[in-house]
Amino acid sequence: MNEQRHQPIVSSSHLVSEKAAELSELEYGLIIANHAFQRWMVRCMTAAGLADLNPLDVLILHNVNHRSREKKLADICFNLNIEDTHTAAYALRKLDKLGLVQGRKQGKERFFSTTEQGIEACQRYRAVREECLIETLGEIGVDNERLGEIARVLRSLSGLYDEAARAAASL
Repeated sequence: MNEQRHQPIVSSSHLVSEKAAELSELEYGLIIANHAFQRWMVRCMTAAGLADLNPLDVLILHNVNHRSREKKLADICFNLNIEDTHTAAYALRKLDKLGLVQGRKQGKERFFSTTEQGIEACQRYRAVREECLIETLGEIGVDNERLGEIARVLRSLSGLYDEAARAAASL
């Protein structure tokens, strides 16, 4: 019996390491999953009634709405692992102009919360998500426990990539 070796599906064959070919395969999976997730967020929010938001706007709106607590820009950036605070600040200004979030100044800090309109947008997004995503989740054969394991691995990998990015910056 001639056993064939698994050929990893990668985006850049010249980066494949013989020590960890699977890492290149994972990276390709992250690339295509990230792009699909970003398209999903925008289209889900469009279906929820807000057509002019980009993926970062959607993420920040949901993060500000999270647990109904006010958040500082630094907290939002920390929670979403955003390094460039200017992009997050721009998204917050955009969401404020749309009436979805509001800022309150306390000393030198500015605290953001969702408006009633922002809360309603998040609720509509959730309804679309339930109908279009959650209902079909079982079709791929991955149960909730496995999804939790994958989420833990992805969070661990984000730390590994952040550490590697710091090391690369010092070369």
